[in-house]
Amino acid sequence: MKRYWVPALERADQILTLIAYEPARNRLIDLSKQLGINKSSMFTLLNTMESLGWIVKEKDDTYSLGSSFGALGAAYFRQFNLLKFFHVEAPASTHRVGETIQFAVLEGRDIIYLAKEESPAPIRVAADPGMRFPAHATSLGKALLTQYSYEQLKQLFPEPLLEAKTPHTITQLDQLWLQLQQTYEQGYAIDEQEAVSGFFCIAAPILNHRNEIIAAVSFTMMEAAWLDKFELAKEEIVSLARRLSQRAGAMIL
Repeated sequence: MKRYWVPALERADQILTLIAYEPARNRLIDLSKQLGINKSSMFTLLNTMESLGWIVKEKDDTYSLGSSFGALGAAYFRQFNLLKFFHVEAPASTHRVGETIQFAVLEGRDIIYLAKEESPAPIRVAADPGMRFPAHATSLGKALLTQYSYEQLKQLFPEPLLEAKTPHTITQLDQLWLQLQQTYEQGYAIDEQEAVSGFFCIAAPILNHRNEIIAAVSFTMMEAAWLDKFELAKEEIVSLARRLSQRAGAMIL
């Protein structure tokens, strides 16, 4: 309610947001011009926030977020429960696409399914929370493996051939690496009968407040639905991953 609005807090929020997205890039005069706040007011706000530890002044007179926000962020994430938010956000996506959504994290070379939101479709997805599956054979795993370099992948998969779960599974590390690069560029991964014959999946990664991949979500469906719903499923899974990333504190423009 504007009746109880505090303009100084609004200006402080604008300044902090700009500094957060552009750390060590803006001086007082730059912030003043970009936000339309006069230099005198900007000086007072910056000086106060610096004294509180909200921001720090760098050697070149630019500003970055300070240690106080690190402490506040840590306190927030101690109470943060990504699974809770998955169950808040996923039902709407399941309803729009009409297919089951799964949530997983990476542990070593495997993904671990932590949750799923079932669709009303008669075909039930067999992967239940707690189950493990080779990461390279799933869209969820590919979305999660994009955080690794080629050298890290070679350390993770030192054997000459990757395990084949179906005739469609990728078994060559170089082929997997090419798919991971494509996944990184387009923002989603696919699995066309690579994990289980007859099933197709599309997944997108979830990022945390440090923009690190921490989990992934996917749609799973049969071939007829895949051909009919691919574009819708792609749009919705990317949107769901984005919403969950924002819940986890990722700075997504």
